[in-house]
This record gives sequence, C-alpha cells and structure tokens, in this order.
Amino acid sequence: MIQILQAAILGAVQGFTELLPISSSGHLYLLSEFFFQWNISDSFDIALHFGTLLAICIFFFKDWINLIKGGYKLAVKKEKTTEGKIFWYIVAATIPAGIIGLIFEHFLEDYLTQPLIVATALIVMGILLYVVDKNSKSEYTYETMSFKQAFLIGISQVLAFIPGVSRSGATITVGRALKVDRTSVAKYTFLLSTPIIFAATLLKIFEFQFSVAFFVGVLVSFLVGLLVIKFLMEFLKKGSFKIFAIYRVILGLIVYAVFFLR
Repeated sequence: MIQILQAAILGAVQGFTELLPISSSGHLYLLSEFFFQWNISDSFDIALHFGTLLAICIFFFKDWINLIKGGYKLAVKKEKTTEGKIFWYIVAATIPAGIIGLIFEHFLEDYLTQPLIVATALIVMGILLYVVDKNSKSEYTYETMSFKQAFLIGISQVLAFIPGVSRSGATITVGRALKVDRTSVAKYTFLLSTPIIFAATLLKIFEFQFSVAFFVGVLVSFLVGLLVIKFLMEFLKKGSFKIFAIYRVILGLIVYAVFFLR
C-alpha cells in the first residue's frame, strides 16, 4: 500500500514538473532521496516519463499526424508545408541531443545528482528564465521559426541531463531569447520532447518491473500531464513564465537551507 501511494505521489510530481519549466528530474531526486529517502529505480523513473509522453501524444495527436504527413510529403514529394518543415526541424534537433545524452548519461548520473548542484541549477535557470522571458520580444511564432532557431532550441535539451535545469526550462529560455512567443515555444518544446522520451523508454523497457505500483505511477503521470499541458497552453496566452521562475528560486533556497541545517 505504501509503495502504491509513493508511486501515485511520484507520478503526480512527474506529470506536474516534466511539462512545466521547473525540472522533473530535480523534483524526483529531491523527493525520493533528499527529503524522504525513497529509492526509485532508473526504469521506474523512465516509466513515469512514459506517462507524460502518453499525455503529450494524446494532447498533440492531430499535430503529430500532420507533422508526420508533412515530413513525408516534404521528403518524398517536395511539397513544402509548415508541418513538414517543423517535422524535419525536430528530427535535426533531436539527433545530436540524443547522442550527447547517451554519451554523458552515466557521468552525469554519478557526479551531478547532488542536492547542492540541483539547488544551484534550479536557482540559476530560474533567474535566467525570468530575465530572458521578461526582456525578450515575441517576434516569431511556431509557424515562422527558422531552422536556426528550432535547432538551437533543440540542442539546449542537452542541459536537461543536469538535474534541476529542466528540459522545458532550457528550451523555453533559449526559445524566448530567440524571440519566439511563449505559446509557440511551449508547443514546440512539448513536441520536441516526444522522440527523446520515446527513445529513453525503448532503451529501458526490458528493465520495467510491472506491478500495481508501476501502473499507478504511469497512470497518474499521464492524467496529471494532460491537465498540465492544457493549463499551460491556456495560461501562456496571457501569462508569463515569471511564476515558474520564482518557484524555482524558492525551492532552490529551501534545499540549501535544509542541506546546511542538517
């Protein structure tokens, strides 16, 4: 019963934090090891990410169908569409980010998963997100992004392998620095994360330990993820990333305080 409750809590945290620019890996580490000493396996961590992957695929199902069709038409029939362009942008940006991630994965896990590193990453990226978002104009949309913009946003995913940075935090910050509007960079970020999370799931799928707790964690991650995507896409039509930046800094300071008080 305790394992099921833990799985539900971790699933909710994953679904909430993976899709907001506040770092799911940082939160899962802090919750499972720093605050409560819950031991979770790498495969369960990936399973929780799979839950949010399902949420992204369901929410953007029509977009992905159109992207795949557009990518095919551009490659085979030379028909130029926004969907075809974005599809190949995602492919081009994902390959180098995935390769770099595979090369440095174990190094980053061994040396960077430390409470003060996570806290520092939360604070630094929070400040960067706030400053960049506040001072950047919104001159480009999802449809008008250039290859250079899309590629640089995609490459920034590499920073997500530092716990506390956040994949969406890095991509959104870079996107806003490149003057892409908030809603567009959020949508591109969600779509961009799909192949990376899917690849990570495939690599770990044979390590999954199927149990009630496993399915509870994935289900909760999926359901919370759906709600968060819908909330964020609506929120960003009028709001900014300020609240998420402030939250990151406060959480980072709390981790510092707890660490030194111990």
